[in-house]
Amino acid sequence: MKRRIESEMIHGGSKQHDYNGSLTTPIFQTSTFAFSTAEQGEKRFAGAEDGFIYSRLGNPTVRMLEERIAVLEQGEKGLAFASGMAAVSAVLTSLTKAGDHILCSKGVYGCTYGLLQWLKEKYSITHSFSALSSEDRLEETIAEKTPSCIFIETPINPTMTVLDLEMIARVAHSSGIPVVVDNTFCSPYLQQPLTLGCDIVLHSATKYISGHGDVVAGLVVGKDSYISVLAKQEQKDSGGILAPFDAWLLLRGLKTLHIRMDRHTSNATWMAEKLLQHPKVDRVFYPGNLTGSEGEIVEKQMRQAGGVLSFDVKGTKQTAQQMMNHLKMIKIAVSLGDAETLIQHPATMTHAVIPEHDRVKMGISDTMVRLSVGLESKEDIWADIVQALDRM
Repeated sequence: MKRRIESEMIHGGSKQHDYNGSLTTPIFQTSTFAFSTAEQGEKRFAGAEDGFIYSRLGNPTVRMLEERIAVLEQGEKGLAFASGMAAVSAVLTSLTKAGDHILCSKGVYGCTYGLLQWLKEKYSITHSFSALSSEDRLEETIAEKTPSCIFIETPINPTMTVLDLEMIARVAHSSGIPVVVDNTFCSPYLQQPLTLGCDIVLHSATKYISGHGDVVAGLVVGKDSYISVLAKQEQKDSGGILAPFDAWLLLRGLKTLHIRMDRHTSNATWMAEKLLQHPKVDRVFYPGNLTGSEGEIVEKQMRQAGGVLSFDVKGTKQTAQQMMNHLKMIKIAVSLGDAETLIQHPATMTHAVIPEHDRVKMGISDTMVRLSVGLESKEDIWADIVQALDRM
């Protein structure tokens, strides 16, 4: 019987694991695994027998997390990494070689931008940014750039621009180009890029999948043929593995992901409407507010609009920072997806590494702040924002 995603968040994964009847997956806090015979060790190293060898090559707790995220994203296989950026770097280096080109969405996370610059400087792997907003323009860009892969954020951090994943995948595949989607802002509960034709989906599991601000991790999902190669090469040899205890924490977080995302979204939707009406707010960026073709994309590929929004305050960079400094309950921090409401200033924090002229092209102004709306009472969140805006 096919189960809905809410049930799979709790039960998804292989049923071959018994673990002596333990209701929750045990933490296999071990670096290595003993073989019953020398011949068994030989078989496992040769790939002739399934089983665990060494925790850098696989661990039962981590394996269960990888199986569950694969089920949730409707992919064939998952892979866990020590951080979201470990996942991004592993995927991009696996898809490229020296001299290749990466086509990116118009905006990307600051550390992803830094990685792209590093790849360019060390290996001449170039990159370019495109709005990716129309089929004709995308076809022209592909013809001009001949990219090895297309890397997308949607919604884009922090402008919350949404991209049509189905259209991009269709155009890319006509030229044999794989599409990679950073799905961190949505989680598999709100958006499933693989079902829309994309090839690889990744997450900073630090965010919504954890949900409690106590884990740093990354996850990748795709076809078995791709993920198996990624595990043998980029993960095994680079060594950016996830610890068993962190995997256990993520399995725990996944059990309540759907409940948390519903609350994050309802709070954020309400907050966006209130911010639009405040006289000291210039613009609000939130997928739930989009209309026209962008609104149609949101309705087509997202279950809900998500828990993150950005807004421009009227004034200067100093005005925005002053407002943040007046907050009492809301914390100034650069993560998102936690139970606590968090606020940050992209131009000087998460996207500070991006040169100003590129930030402007991405739509990131000095007066923009990004709000990860938490699980507190929406009235209390709003009251804190109002008193801070009123003191600007």
